[in-house]
Amino acid sequence: MASYLLDTNIVSAIVKNDERVNIKYRDVLSEDVNLYISGITYYEVKRGLLYANATRKLATFDRLRQVITILPVSSELDILEKASEIHADLKRRGRPIQDADILIAATAIVNDLILVSNDTDMLRVTGVAIENWIQ
Repeated sequence: MASYLLDTNIVSAIVKNDERVNIKYRDVLSEDVNLYISGITYYEVKRGLLYANATRKLATFDRLRQVITILPVSSELDILEKASEIHADLKRRGRPIQDADILIAATAIVNDLILVSNDTDMLRVTGVAIENWIQ
């Protein structure tokens, strides 16, 4: 059984009703899979929708949260340890990415999840399995 961690850009695409993502999302929901988002993704999506006062999209996001489990970051020392390793590796290679992306990638790695993302920066992270539902 596959388990997926949806990156912020994928959750945003679902909330915006992007047909490319929604087709794959509906297909996955019909299968026996587990869907997750990081607490970081929750924060990034929610703050943007609140700022824009996007009430319809907030309602869609709330419905999405009913079928997706939110994985906390702050209480998981393993995730913070892995994120620290990823950051050091990327910085040594001269290919740093944003901290939020590092924490999301670390969450996927530690929990053995496939990261669903349309962010090419995630390809720099060693050891993360990635799918892109937009391409």
